[in-house]
Amino acid sequence: MSSTQPDRTDNSAGATVYDLSARRASASLSTELEPQHVVEGVLLTDEENAALDRRIERNGGIARVRHARATVARTVQVVRQHEPTVKATRTVLSSSLYVVQGFESWARRLWDAGTFGVYRRQIKAAEAMGDQEALQDWTERKELAQERRHRRLMDLPGMAAGLARVTAGSVAALLVVLLVISTLVQVTDTGRFLAVWEGVLDAIGWIITAVTVVWTPFVVSLPALIVLGAWREGRRLGRAPGWLATAADADADVTIDETTIARALEALRIPQITAYIKQGLPLQYITTARKDGRGTHAVLRLPAGVTAEKIARRRGDLATGLHRLSKEVWPTTGSEAGILDLWVADKGALAEGAGAYPLLHEGSVDIFKGVPFGRTLRGEPITCPVLERNTIGGGMPGQGKSSAARCVMAGAALDPTAELRIWVPDANFDFEAFKPRCSRYVMGAEDEKIAEILEHLRELHEEVQSRGELLIKHEEPAVTRKLASAGVGLHPIVALLEEAHVAIQHATYGAEISQLLVDIVRLGRKRAIHLFLSTQAPTKDSMPRDVTRNCSNGIAFAVGDHVANDALLGQGAYAAGHRATELIPGTDKGTAVVKGFSGERSEIVQVYFLDVSRNNDQVTPIITRSLAAIEAAGRGLPGTAVAAPAVEVSRNLLEDLDAVMGEEPIRVADLPALLAQHAPRWTPYRSLTGKALRDQLAELGVKVPSTKNTYPVDPVTVRDALARQATSDLDDES
Repeated sequence: MSSTQPDRTDNSAGATVYDLSARRASASLSTELEPQHVVEGVLLTDEENAALDRRIERNGGIARVRHARATVARTVQVVRQHEPTVKATRTVLSSSLYVVQGFESWARRLWDAGTFGVYRRQIKAAEAMGDQEALQDWTERKELAQERRHRRLMDLPGMAAGLARVTAGSVAALLVVLLVISTLVQVTDTGRFLAVWEGVLDAIGWIITAVTVVWTPFVVSLPALIVLGAWREGRRLGRAPGWLATAADADADVTIDETTIARALEALRIPQITAYIKQGLPLQYITTARKDGRGTHAVLRLPAGVTAEKIARRRGDLATGLHRLSKEVWPTTGSEAGILDLWVADKGALAEGAGAYPLLHEGSVDIFKGVPFGRTLRGEPITCPVLERNTIGGGMPGQGKSSAARCVMAGAALDPTAELRIWVPDANFDFEAFKPRCSRYVMGAEDEKIAEILEHLRELHEEVQSRGELLIKHEEPAVTRKLASAGVGLHPIVALLEEAHVAIQHATYGAEISQLLVDIVRLGRKRAIHLFLSTQAPTKDSMPRDVTRNCSNGIAFAVGDHVANDALLGQGAYAAGHRATELIPGTDKGTAVVKGFSGERSEIVQVYFLDVSRNNDQVTPIITRSLAAIEAAGRGLPGTAVAAPAVEVSRNLLEDLDAVMGEEPIRVADLPALLAQHAPRWTPYRSLTGKALRDQLAELGVKVPSTKNTYPVDPVTVRDALARQATSDLDDES
């Protein structure tokens, strides 16, 4: 009997008595039981005894199975927690799957090539969409492809015969040449006739041997090469399930082609796209995915009911399906609402940035051809057009707005004929390096600095008018390179108003500054005057709408909302997918969405950076070089022939009243007009009202009576107050 059974004793009646304590021990799966004395027992028959034995043995087997299961589970858990084993297993499985998918891809291509599968799918898609023009186009393409294949097949016998004739002719010609050479060798006694043929045969034998030596390892390695090719093809498709991905796959690039684009669009779960693809219909590509600079470009027609704008609004979701960052995927609207123009950057390509400013150490600029600005996402250099343009630029603080303005102004400085004017209504150092090159330069946010900016804008406004007369005189509709270089007063002027919102929103001078900017932007472009307005966030309060509408160049760094986006890039830009709102502050520093720089509705540009810090001043050498070029050309600094206009920082109200008043009292409501006529460039007089004048006179000690509610101002009281003021000033001086 098994050792796991409890002890038993046979009594005189032939029954067996079991120790109950031993039964409890066997139930707890003890492997061995010590014999025990009977304390309490029951009598069992032989049948009951046999049944009990079988039950005990069965319980022991179950215990062993459970123990084996626990051992296996512990082993699996250890393996799952062993990272090298997990990684190796996933690598093997994913590589095997890639090989299978590679062979599948080749088989599909072969089948499509043999059955014109691409044409058939496009025809089916055109029929499903009801596009008769596309249907006819693809049907014609299929027929032409079939006809070309038929011609090639019909030409095969002729090609084979021709090849045979060429081969036979070549062999015969070779034999004749060898015969002639052998004969000449024999006749000239320079060798034996047969030696030539032996040499040729030796050469042929050597070639055969070499081919054999090379051929054997090639044949042996051919299966491995085929498997490797299949693996590369499968990996290019990138269809391995996510659970097979390893840490090494996280940084692996995925080839952007028609398949990956279709999968990414399908993952958006737009009902029309999902239903379209489920029917087995391929997306219609107007331009198939192809390499374009630092990325891939494709143009495709979306299924009916889906607009490119809808895809553009989900750019982030689309980017995840293409294994890209959001800023590396740019879907825009093509020639129709349903045509998606898609550009996808190579993974990590945008980390290169724009690179160094191309004119940092040498070179000059013809401002009529534009100035260097940056590089597009495709990696192509892009210039900012200046002549017959105006520019508005903006974005959140610290994203590159001032650096973009420095790029434009540095380029303009390298044209010896260009005049620079820079106004910075703020206390910052961003443009101090340009000061030696400027004919007008103001920096500061004090009232007198804003007044100086206003005076300079008035001067520029007058310049706009005078240049119009010069163009009429020279019978030209716009300034040309020839006129700009002729020294007749039509040289290019590039003016920058940095932090424009500060000047525009100034309580005293803002209204007039706004109106001057509107006039200059409207009329100055054909007269070689380029105005660059830079602001943190243009709104209806911080930037006149007529200015934003008339700036054909727009530069938008990261902005906070669609209002600022459309103010910089044009009305409707946000809805069409041209969105600086999707640029991430800090992450996309130095990257801007621009309009008007090329034939595209917008471009994503990485802007050149010009440092002005003390330790790495890159602007001062450019300015020094530009001044040397002006001197070498025998010119003076453009714009300095005429002195800057004097700026009035204050006026004496009593003196001005004394000048405009006669001997008779004048109503206080009539005096502001006389004062504005007397001092037309003094802005406070332009907005002065009768009530405000009355309050100012009261502060100066001039009482204005309300005679019949007309409030006449007596010139005698004004002159008495002026005399008292003069006496007080003399006392203060003494």
